[in-house]
Amino acid sequence: MKLYSWNVNGIRAGLTKGTFLKFIEEHQPDILCLQETKASQDQVEIDLPDYFEVWNSAKKKGYSGTAIFSKTQPISIKLNFPEEIVKKYPLLNDGFGHSDEEGRVTVAEFEDYFVATVYTPNSKRELSRLSLRSDVWDPAFLEYMLLLEKEKPVLFCGDLNVAHTEIDLARPKDNKKNAGFTEEERAGFSEYIASGFVDTFRHFYPDKREQYSWWTHWGKARERNVGWRIDYWLASKSLVPKLKDANIHPDVMGSDHCPVSIEIKD
Repeated sequence: MKLYSWNVNGIRAGLTKGTFLKFIEEHQPDILCLQETKASQDQVEIDLPDYFEVWNSAKKKGYSGTAIFSKTQPISIKLNFPEEIVKKYPLLNDGFGHSDEEGRVTVAEFEDYFVATVYTPNSKRELSRLSLRSDVWDPAFLEYMLLLEKEKPVLFCGDLNVAHTEIDLARPKDNKKNAGFTEEERAGFSEYIASGFVDTFRHFYPDKREQYSWWTHWGKARERNVGWRIDYWLASKSLVPKLKDANIHPDVMGSDHCPVSIEIKD
């Protein structure tokens, strides 16, 4: 089984350029999780007869959104946070909008595990959304994943908008207080690990450097590989023996992010 995650930064642009369907044809993912689709299903003309499609779009048009495409029909689908999480974390609705109405979390249930895709809110350049991110979103999302894990193992992926350690970005010293590398955001990711989830790429490649999944558009950053690893697959510990490999695919163009993937024994 090949599972991919990709922040496409607008699926309609990828379809227009031809990069999205080229990726599907070349990589043939069994499950493909998308973030930042920026579209609803009725806005997209796409013909993928081999896939079941699950779309979760933001109420605000052309913004955020996640989706899961799967060659196997999911047993069930869950969109956004469950009601009990929303009630516990009412501050999900901050001055920028209600982050639970932005299509940021989609979960598909399969026979052996849940697959969740997430587009984590960005703390913003001036860190104006850092408190939402670190005090509300990260604990709410972790609690949700642990809730799912009570039923069966979990694989969750997506643009988590954080580089966890210094080897996960090209210039850690320059970014200590910048969005995506603050102590608070990194601590939030560390809580996933402390709760038993495994960063699959670091499981296979604990010390591998210069492995990034996002590059700014400025200064030919991608060409020079001045990037950040902020896209992940995390797995319940019980699934680790089934993992075969984890990869990052910087050669896949069409977004400022590239896909990340895992292979798992069927």
